Amino acid sequence: MRCPHCGGFDDKVIDSRTLANGDAIRRRRECCNCGYRFTSYERTEDKQLMVIKRSGRREPFDRIKIERGVTHALEKRPVSHMTIEQLVNEVEDLASMVGKVNHEIDSAAIGDLVLEKLAALDKVGYIRFASVYRHFGTIDEFVKEIQKMRESSPHTKGNSQNSNGENPVMQEDQISNNKP
Repeated sequence: MRCPHCGGFDDKVIDSRTLANGDAIRRRRECCNCGYRFTSYERTEDKQLMVIKRSGRREPFDRIKIERGVTHALEKRPVSHMTIEQLVNEVEDLASMVGKVNHEIDSAAIGDLVLEKLAALDKVGYIRFASVYRHFGTIDEFVKEIQKMRESSPHTKGNSQNSNGENPVMQEDQISNNKP
């Protein structure tokens, strides 16, 4: 495989791991010319899964788009790239199962799968992704989503308090009136 750093074709496999329930193999490689390490993936090629966009147009499923969106939502969060990769693999597997019969899936279904996985992984990443995916335009939409998340999560029910016994999150009327 060609090295993305120097262009050399001489490399060695350092590590191989099975991903996506055995449907893919991740290989860590090292270039014998320059020592650069890089990752390659091997996947079986099936009939391409098509995504039905909101406009009705169809395009091939692109896991890189999901990875880019999730990475952006989890930017500066304590989540490893390996965890993000695992999340994307899980979403890809679920999308393939949902669209297995006719090889098509709605983009909304993919977005919902991502939100479900992010909600379990990182609440801040979930809100960031939801704000773009659901086109939040006002602060009230953020507040409603946070309240909905609190109501559905057993860890955040009721008033959360910091070590001083104060509520660290501004109340809805404080946010709306811009009063701290």
